[in-house]
Amino acid sequence: MEISATITSFLTHVRVEKGLSPNTVAAYRRDMMKFDEFARKRKLLLEAVTRDILMEFLASLYRQKLESRTVARHLVTLRNFFRFAQSQDYIPVDPSFNLESPKIRRSLPGYLRLDEVELLLSQPDEQTPLGMRDRAMLEVLYSTGLRVSELVSLRVMDLDTGVGCVRCIGKGDKERIVPIGKKALNLVDRYLREARPKLVGKGKQALATTLFINRRGSPISRVGVWKILSAYGRQAGLRVGSTPHMLRHSFATHLLERGADLRSVQLMLGHSDISTTQIYTHVVEERLKQIYKAHHPRA
Repeated sequence: MEISATITSFLTHVRVEKGLSPNTVAAYRRDMMKFDEFARKRKLLLEAVTRDILMEFLASLYRQKLESRTVARHLVTLRNFFRFAQSQDYIPVDPSFNLESPKIRRSLPGYLRLDEVELLLSQPDEQTPLGMRDRAMLEVLYSTGLRVSELVSLRVMDLDTGVGCVRCIGKGDKERIVPIGKKALNLVDRYLREARPKLVGKGKQALATTLFINRRGSPISRVGVWKILSAYGRQAGLRVGSTPHMLRHSFATHLLERGADLRSVQLMLGHSDISTTQIYTHVVEERLKQIYKAHHPRA
């Protein structure tokens, strides 16, 4: 059986029957397209794929200088794919069974210093509708630590200005409530009153209640946010590349530096496992070591 046909069936299965999120399905598609390309070059059919071939594919990913975390994600996708293929009797044996995951080296997340965050947030021109939107958007990202996918999915009704919190839908369609600062709320309020109506356009009605929209009045995309943030980072001359996740890392790091407990940060970030949040404690530890070495007379 052709691998491409099985991939199509697999993606339909995870989207319709398992109900996975569009982002997860898209990630599965990207991973499987890469494997399909690998198999096509070797003219492989589905039943000809063996454990050794899968190991060769993973090795090819390492040769492309991909990180161990990315390679491990590809393996998870392959396991789900071949488990599905076996359940449908497309293959008699699952070649990915007992295939070991690569050891993941946990790198410390990059983050911005407080002065760098302030510099970044000051870049949008608030005299224009787009600049007003961008300033509100960046403030919300830093004030809440939301993922970019959560930010672009926000609706106007998800903000509770009275309580000072925002409702978002995170990974696995899990809902959580995150506190949001007064500065961010005030900027969002101004954006809603002065900028958003101009972006929607006179005589037009927004097709959705999406909070942040683009210049055409449509919901802003994840890629759009990445491009906007990257451009402001270059404009500010930051030492590191500016991304939505960089602001998320900065949000968590700054909270911990100022005494927030790990469990609270975990809840605000929407991590299902506290071990994911614990990596930020290493960032704080490294920061403390640097301060000690720089200022202690006996360091």
